[in-house]
Amino acid sequence: MPWQHWSNERWGTVLAVLAAFGFSFKAIFVKLAYATAPVEAITLLALRMGFSLPCVLVLAWWSGRHAPPLNRRDAAWLLALGLLGYYGASILDFIGLQYISAALERLILFIYPTITVLIGVCFMGQRLDRGQVGALVLTYAGIGLAFAHDLKVAGDVHAVWVGAGFVFGSAVSYAMYSAGAAVGVKRLGAIRFGAWAILVSAIATQLHFVVSQPWQALVLPLPVYAYGVGMAIFSTVLPVLWQSAAIRRIGSARAVLIGTLGPVLTIFFGWALLEETISAQQLFGAALVLAGVWLVSRPTKAADAA
Repeated sequence: MPWQHWSNERWGTVLAVLAAFGFSFKAIFVKLAYATAPVEAITLLALRMGFSLPCVLVLAWWSGRHAPPLNRRDAAWLLALGLLGYYGASILDFIGLQYISAALERLILFIYPTITVLIGVCFMGQRLDRGQVGALVLTYAGIGLAFAHDLKVAGDVHAVWVGAGFVFGSAVSYAMYSAGAAVGVKRLGAIRFGAWAILVSAIATQLHFVVSQPWQALVLPLPVYAYGVGMAIFSTVLPVLWQSAAIRRIGSARAVLIGTLGPVLTIFFGWALLEETISAQQLFGAALVLAGVWLVSRPTKAADAA
């Protein structure tokens, strides 16, 4: 088989593309589920995390079988970041997708690296360089153009504002998770940290569902369950593994740059599967967002030298 002779670089590139594909398709699964039946955001998220749970338990055990047990500091760190990341960010995102297009959702979510930079400036004493200022200007100009496109085609302008607000809150929550995850990954390793963070989120999601929803909320058409399985496997567990494997082979900077395919893929799938409209204004806005993320994610000269 030709793929058996591929280099690490080629494997890393393929895995990074697969991760971008998986993450980008999550919004499509959510929108398809909403179109199939009236379902609450927390119910849909509970299905996603519930179906992810068996795989995550195996990953948590496998990645930690030769590692020392978690101490209190690690457990507290994982609890905080798990609640911020795959629980807090996800529930806000799922609510927002009730109101806005999958394409706009993905573009708003994709600004989290710039929010992470701003968190560093506001709370960690970091400073903005010229490249980062340019990245912020490009990114938010692009979001403005894509947002204006959705306002034009939306029947309910208020809904677009509400949905964009929820998804922006999701991006802030995930940026906070991302800012803290570097410490967790360094201490525990990427797969072990990711597995435990998803495990915390899965437990929090199930508790939220039990407290807020009746059991009858799980009486749903089979396609909704199929979309839940799809989100769990192809948009949660596998992309996390693919991304980790890609980073090991080609480095985080290149993996992030390849990940910029995600919003473009979501725009395409939204058009092909959800009949969402595409305009030149939206595509130009997407290009600005991707350029801004590229600028803020590229390695510094010091990092290159290292």
